[in-house]
Amino acid sequence: MIYRYAAVLLSVVFLFTGCTRTDLTEVSEKLEQARAGAASAEHEWRAYLGDRESRQYSPLKSIDRSNVSKLTLAWQYDASAGDSSLWGESQHNPLIVKGVLYGTSAHGKRLFALNAATGEEIWQWLPPETVEQVSRGLVYWSGEQGEDERILFGSGSWIYAIDARTGTLIPGFGEQGRINLGADLSDQEVESDFLAATTPGVVYRDLLIQGMRVNEFSGAAPGHIRAYDIPSGKLVWRFHTIPRAGEYGADTWSENALLTAGGANSWAGMALDENRGIVYIPTGSASFDFYGADRAGDNLFANSLIALNAATGERIWHYQVVRHDLWDRDLPSPPNLVTLEMDGQSVDAVVQATKSGHLFVFDRETGTPLFPIREEPVYGVPLPGEHPAKTQPIPVLPPPFAAQGLNQEQLARRSPEVLENARARLEKHQHQGIYNLPSVEGSILRPGFDGGAEWGGSAWDQDQGFLYINASEIASVVQMLPVGGTTMGEAVSAAMVYHMACGQCHGGDRRGGGIAPSLRGVGSRLMPWELYDVIKHGRGRMPAIDTRIGNLGTLAIMWHLYTAEGSEGVIPDNASHTSYANTGYPDFMAPDNLPASAPPWGTLNAIDLSSGTIRWRIPLGDYPQAIERGMSGLGTQNYGGPVATAGGLVFIASTPDAKFRAFDSSTGQLLWETALPTGGFATPAVYQAAGKQYVVINASGSKLGTAPGRYYLAYTLPD
Repeated sequence: MIYRYAAVLLSVVFLFTGCTRTDLTEVSEKLEQARAGAASAEHEWRAYLGDRESRQYSPLKSIDRSNVSKLTLAWQYDASAGDSSLWGESQHNPLIVKGVLYGTSAHGKRLFALNAATGEEIWQWLPPETVEQVSRGLVYWSGEQGEDERILFGSGSWIYAIDARTGTLIPGFGEQGRINLGADLSDQEVESDFLAATTPGVVYRDLLIQGMRVNEFSGAAPGHIRAYDIPSGKLVWRFHTIPRAGEYGADTWSENALLTAGGANSWAGMALDENRGIVYIPTGSASFDFYGADRAGDNLFANSLIALNAATGERIWHYQVVRHDLWDRDLPSPPNLVTLEMDGQSVDAVVQATKSGHLFVFDRETGTPLFPIREEPVYGVPLPGEHPAKTQPIPVLPPPFAAQGLNQEQLARRSPEVLENARARLEKHQHQGIYNLPSVEGSILRPGFDGGAEWGGSAWDQDQGFLYINASEIASVVQMLPVGGTTMGEAVSAAMVYHMACGQCHGGDRRGGGIAPSLRGVGSRLMPWELYDVIKHGRGRMPAIDTRIGNLGTLAIMWHLYTAEGSEGVIPDNASHTSYANTGYPDFMAPDNLPASAPPWGTLNAIDLSSGTIRWRIPLGDYPQAIERGMSGLGTQNYGGPVATAGGLVFIASTPDAKFRAFDSSTGQLLWETALPTGGFATPAVYQAAGKQYVVINASGSKLGTAPGRYYLAYTLPD
C-alpha cells in the first residue's frame, strides 16, 4: 500500500519536473523492487563510513573467516554511464539505505541510485555546473514521519538537496534546491573563492553540520564550521575556527592575521555522539601551509580536535595536535567514537588519527587525554620572519603506527647504487627528528605529505577492542624557495612568478612529483596557445590560475617554461624576497622509481586501544614496478580506509596493485583477494540486501600511476 501512495507522490513530482508518465512508472517500480530487499538500519550503510560515530564497522557475519575465500562478483556498475569524461578519480564511500545504493561518478559529476542487490540503476541526477573535484560521500536524511527523504550532495561550493526516491531537486531547500558554502562564511574579505564540499557533513536531528575544503595558499577562505536547517537550508549556527577579536583563542594569532588568515578548515569529516549531543570536528592547518610569518602564535583552532554542542555550535573542549603548523599536518580523517575497558571501567572515548602516525585518545565528555602526552622538540633554524613553536605534543601510547623520521639506518638497501644515492641526498637535508623545520636546503618529513593516516579513516571493532588503520610510510622533502615581493605583481622575474604560481605543485626544478606531472620538455608537447589555454582554464586536477596572476603573469610562466630547459630554474640566492614558497610535494624516491627509505612503505595495523599496544602490523600492497622486479611484500602508499565486520574480517583495497583484500581481524592473515579493473582508492561499504551480505568497492584508479576507471563492484557468497 505504501508504494501506491509513493507512486501518487511521484506523479506530482514528475508533473512539475517535466518527466513523462513512463519515467514515473519505471522509477517507482525500480524503487519498489529495491526497497523490497531492504534490511534493518544497522545492517545497511546509512551514513558516511558506516555510521555517525565513524566506526567503519558492520555487525553482519554471514561472510566470515571460514567462507570469505568463496566471495564472487555479484554485480558491476559503470558509474560513467558510457561517458569517458566521467572516468577518473573517485574516493566515494557509498550509502545503502532501504535497499538502495547511492553513489557518484568520478569528480562527483553524476549522482545515482542503484538497486543494492542487483546494481540496476533506478535514477541519476547531474548537477547544473561542472566541477572538477572528488566526492567522498553523501548524507541521507528523512523527516520525522519518513515522508521526506533527502540526499545531500556536495558539488563544488554547493550542497544540493535531492529527493532520495525520485532523484529530483527539492526547490524549497536554500536557493532553488541548494545552499552556497561561500555565503554567510565570514565578515572578512576573502581573496580566494575556492570552496568545496568534498567530504559530507553529519546530521544531528534536523541539522546538517558541514565542513569544507579551502585553498591552502595565502588568501584562502577561513574554514568556519556551519550548521544548516535541513528542511529549509537556512544557517542555524557558525563556529569560527579562526576566532574573531575577543573570542576564545584570538590571542593565539597576531592581530593583523585575524583580518586575512584562512584555512583551519574541517575537510576530512566528523563524528557525532547523538546521545550526548556532541559533534567532534578535526581541522586542518592554517594557510599558507609551510610558511607562517604572517600568522604568529599557536593558531587555534587549526590542527585541532574540537568538541562542539551539536545543537548550538558552542565549544565544549578542544585539543590542538600541532601548534603553528608548518608541515601541512591537517587532521586527515574523522575521529572514531569508541568505548574502552580501562582499569576495570568502561570509558567512552574519541580517537583521532594523525598524518604523523599517532593516535590521540580522549575522554569524550571532558577532553582529558587517556594516555600520557609528551613534548617532541622542533628541530632546525627558522626561516627569516618565522616564529615556530618550540615543541609539539606526541602521545606516549599507543605507539606510532607509522615509521618516524628518517636516518641512515632507515634507508633502502635493495642495491648498493640505491643506498649510495639515498645516503648522499639524505645528508643534504635536515633530518634530525619528526618535526624538521622547512628549509631552503630541504627537510625530511616522514611520514610524508599525505601521512601516516589519510582520509580513508579507521575501523573500530568493539568486540575485539581493536582499531584497524592503514598507513603510508614513505618520506617526503619540504624544500622552501625565497620569492620576490608579497604579491604576484611584485615578483621580479619570470622564474619567481612560476615558483609562486606553479612551483608548489610542479616543483622548483619543474620535475613534478607527488600531486603534479613534470613540466620539463613541455615546449615539445604543447604549442604556446595550448599551454596558455591550460594555464588560463586549468586541466584535470589543476585549477585555472590566470585570474590570480593576469595575462602578464601567464606569459611570464610560459617564458620560464620555454627558456628554463637545461637549468634547474632556481631563483638566485641574491634575489630580493619577502616570503617563501615550497618547491612542490616531492617524495624521497630513488632513481629506480621506488622509495629511497626502507620498507615497509605501507602497512595495515591492528591496535588494542585499551592497553595502547599494536597487536599486529603487516605490509599492505605492492608497487607494480616492484612486482616487475621480483619484489613483493613491501607495502605501498595507500588511499582509502578499511572496514571491519562481525565475521572477523577486515576489508580494504587502497593500493596501486589494484587488489581488494580481506584479512583475519585477529591475526592479519590474508584470507581473500581479487583483482579490480583499476585501483580502488576508496573505503568499501558492507551491507545486507535481499537477504544476502555484500561488500562494495569503488574502483576508479587515477592515483599512484593507475589507469582511470569508473566501476562500483559488489561481492557476495554464491547461492
